[in-house]
Amino acid sequence: MTDFTHLDKDGRVRMVDVGDKIESKRIAVVGGKIFMATDTLDRIMDEKVKKGNVLEAARIAGVMAAKKTSDLIPMCHPLNITHARVDFNFDTENHAIDIEAEVSLVGKTGVEMEALTAVSVAALTIYDMCKSYDRAMRISNIYLKSKSGGKSGTYTAK
Repeated sequence: MTDFTHLDKDGRVRMVDVGDKIESKRIAVVGGKIFMATDTLDRIMDEKVKKGNVLEAARIAGVMAAKKTSDLIPMCHPLNITHARVDFNFDTENHAIDIEAEVSLVGKTGVEMEALTAVSVAALTIYDMCKSYDRAMRISNIYLKSKSGGKSGTYTAK
């Protein structure tokens, strides 16, 4: 059981002690995608969704989610995030929106969970704002694109 960092020697869940770790600049970039009907994508692109500007609402929700990740994921440390961004790109060929979040700080633990949460909540916000048009939207492909900082160094998805 001791191979899992969130379990103690008796198999009980615990928060990892990062007190002795060295602070470093840590950055995580996460990508994701939400697929939808062509008409739904057109409404978003033309800002014709009755609930308002979908992408700006999703951007705000994503940043807020990054800041609240420790309230949602039980063993995440509360972090003093110094930067969070959420961006969108239209994929008209696949009737989808690509979502990317970048989160950073100078600290003792990484920000992967915060960036993953930002993308997830941004996608959920898009779904929520457009569900009256398209209940078949699909959120997928949420993954860590890259991370840097800390003892484990740099990671880039292949």
